[in-house]
Amino acid sequence: MTMRTTLNVQYKHTAQLLGGRVRGDRIARLDSTRTRHELRSSTMSLFGNAALAMWWNMAPDMREDFEHWHSHEHFPERLGIPGFHRSSRWSCVNGGEGIFVMYELESFGVLSSPSYLERLNAPTPWSIKLMPHHRNMVRSQSHVLESRGGGVARNALTIRFSPKREREAELRQSLKALIEELSVRPGITGAHLLIHETPLIAQTTEQKIRGTADEVADWALVVCGYDTDAVQALNSFELSESSLVSLGAQPDQKSDFYSLSYSAIPTDVY
Repeated sequence: MTMRTTLNVQYKHTAQLLGGRVRGDRIARLDSTRTRHELRSSTMSLFGNAALAMWWNMAPDMREDFEHWHSHEHFPERLGIPGFHRSSRWSCVNGGEGIFVMYELESFGVLSSPSYLERLNAPTPWSIKLMPHHRNMVRSQSHVLESRGGGVARNALTIRFSPKREREAELRQSLKALIEELSVRPGITGAHLLIHETPLIAQTTEQKIRGTADEVADWALVVCGYDTDAVQALNSFELSESSLVSLGAQPDQKSDFYSLSYSAIPTDVY
């Protein structure tokens, strides 16, 4: 199977889940008006219809410089790009090297916009210094499938997984119902379901500097909450691997628990 065929199959699965259209015999962009109408509702809470979700490890000896750069240069830089509505960073709760970052975006098209690509291909000297230390990068350029409740809280549980073949729609509907219930549960403030789609753009300078190809999370579930025990308990009950498998997910999922480090919107930094 060629790369174009693989991407075309991936796009068709995404389009079916989002209600989008595939035009002709090539990969087409989702119709922006249709997608916005279908995804956006009065109960959706992430700031837009798309998100850039990233996981990586940062060595302890680089953590102080990284957090300074990421908070005071990188976040303002990204929030200056049209369509970037909120930036949030969490750190692994057990004191490990794990970092989770989510950018909330106006639309999926922001990820291939000239303004964003310009920044990706012209990193600052400080960025060039730190990019090689972003180890084991997982970078998911995502549509927001479901979103209820708050997008930022003290704790975040992230689960990366893939649906079983032919069970994508069933899994989405099950998770939609669960997300609606979780968003109003004591201790939980919100839950959000993302699905990755690779934009048709060339490898960027930042990716080249990191030195290895970025991995992706096919689907990702992000649950936020103020009560640590309530959020962690989900990983043993409703959102355990066995529970998600029964709903239509594949095994071999990746779950991580984080605490909030910093969150900002454009008016915070400009």
